[in-house]
Amino acid sequence: MNSGPCKPAWFGTKLFTPIQHHQLPETDGGVALSKRKIIEIDEDKCTGCGACVTQCAEGALQIIDGKAKVVNDVFCDGLGACIGECPTDALKIVERDAPEFDEKAVEQHLRREKHQKKEPIGVEPCGCPSHNPMILTAKQAKSSRAKHGEPAEAELPPELTNWPVQWKLVTPSMPFFKGKDILIAADCVPFAYRDFHGKFLTGKPVIIGCPKLDDAQGYLDKLTDIFKNGTPKSVTLVHMEVPCCHGLQRIVDEAVKRSGKNIPVRTTVVGIKGHIIRSG
Repeated sequence: MNSGPCKPAWFGTKLFTPIQHHQLPETDGGVALSKRKIIEIDEDKCTGCGACVTQCAEGALQIIDGKAKVVNDVFCDGLGACIGECPTDALKIVERDAPEFDEKAVEQHLRREKHQKKEPIGVEPCGCPSHNPMILTAKQAKSSRAKHGEPAEAELPPELTNWPVQWKLVTPSMPFFKGKDILIAADCVPFAYRDFHGKFLTGKPVIIGCPKLDDAQGYLDKLTDIFKNGTPKSVTLVHMEVPCCHGLQRIVDEAVKRSGKNIPVRTTVVGIKGHIIRSG
């Protein structure tokens, strides 16, 4: 399939690299198995919110095709630190035949994960400016409309003040987060809520993402760095009412905790019909 002439540096990168069987302890040509405790996930209950992923220090869990999965049995220690974070009780500890927990394999896995999450800042080699940080000048749509007597249906200028906006592309060193009131929004919100720019975006740099489809652990690590290095005045979080979207709340709260900073967080929940369900 032709993906076009411009491929980002991370194009084709795997979320994880499974340990091959020949790297595990073997007996008689097979993988050594023993009955032990290990995490089991009920995919019918899993919403893909990613709360369990951020709590797994070994990196054994990933969101794959919208569901939490154990990417390799050797990464799971079976202690169940992730269970208490699941809002739908989709995780439980079972006893079954599995390869032994392998600390060395976990260390290798975490090093690979960390290496793969190093993202370039600036223009891609092919010339794509998706990573290139830019501070934009918003035209204050509401005041502009009132000043010039424009009708309500007139085309309004955008309130966007930063680029990029995707969580995958922003980096902690970008200048527009430092000391600002930051807006973090689920990427469905601007489509569901008609006046997203006027209600939420005015005067705020924004980060958008999806905790179900993207890398929740990567989100947490990056946001923690932004909070540590940028020390924003406050965070406005806007997400949808669907269960998987509540994972953003857990990521933001955990990032504030890990940053060690006193950053107030205000949360608004938007319904799929475009109405505000709760505003903090």
